[in-house]
Amino acid sequence: MWLALRTIAVLVAGGILGAVHLSSVWLGVLIGLLVSLGLFLAFEARKGSNPGRDEYDDGARL
Repeated sequence: MWLALRTIAVLVAGGILGAVHLSSVWLGVLIGLLVSLGLFLAFEARKGSNPGRDEYDDGARL
């Protein structure tokens, strides 16, 4: 649910900023799509970090 709302919000913001600053709605939507894809990848990558591990591991111990 939140992923869809966040994606729509970023696309709308990209379209508005594109229309105002870039004089091209489609370029703004394209930039919004790229930012939305980056946010999606960042949130999905954060979800899967160290499943089942509770302790901090900095890699110094062998």
